[in-house]
Amino acid sequence: MNDQRKINEITHGKKIADYAEGVWGRSGEAGRIRTERRINLMIENGLIWSGSRVLELGCGTGEFTAKLAQTGASITAIDISPDLIKVAKKKVEKYRNVEVRTADAEELDNFSDGTFTHIVGVSVLHHTDHKKTLESCYRKLAHGGLLLFSEPNMANPQIFLQKNIPWLKKAMGDSPDETAFFRWGLARSLEEVGYRNVSVDNFDFLHPALPDSIVRFCSAPLLVPEIVPLLKEISGSLLITAQK
Repeated sequence: MNDQRKINEITHGKKIADYAEGVWGRSGEAGRIRTERRINLMIENGLIWSGSRVLELGCGTGEFTAKLAQTGASITAIDISPDLIKVAKKKVEKYRNVEVRTADAEELDNFSDGTFTHIVGVSVLHHTDHKKTLESCYRKLAHGGLLLFSEPNMANPQIFLQKNIPWLKKAMGDSPDETAFFRWGLARSLEEVGYRNVSVDNFDFLHPALPDSIVRFCSAPLLVPEIVPLLKEISGSLLITAQK
């Protein structure tokens, strides 16, 4: 990560550390459901179990780390923000199978090549030079290892505006350099690095700002647009799976 981008991300992490879940849309009932669904999809799609060696990129406050830890897998969780890492360490301190450390997702030189069976991340690639990050991940994955990410979808109208209008980006709590991805472009980037069995799927029409009182009535019906041609292309998120 270039120096200015790194400074921006560290500064942003320090700024939001005390209320990060709210900034990321995870504090309400809709956020809880979205969080659970993301991690469950990754665990199920990746067949993560107690024998897995998992590297989590951009662990933030450790919300997903704690849920990954419950699989019994060996988890190494990293984030570039020392302030977010402090929060994450407290959240996962009871899990003996988790190591949390400060590190840059683009530069994984402290790990031996071929170390991990899985590399996972939730909303992290769009904070980085994603091609560098994907290349680093490829080197650190064991042969046949899986890459599993959830990322914002640039084809979603709100996300498109949020990522491309500076004042709106700032108002929504984004860091200066973060962006989002078009599905086909991200799939091409993965294939160019050398990944195989690449899948970038649309999911998530449950908006994190929905009031708690109506979420339980909306969550099931909002699964339907995910399978409707054309409509699914404007989903809020992309689920990425690829194999080395």
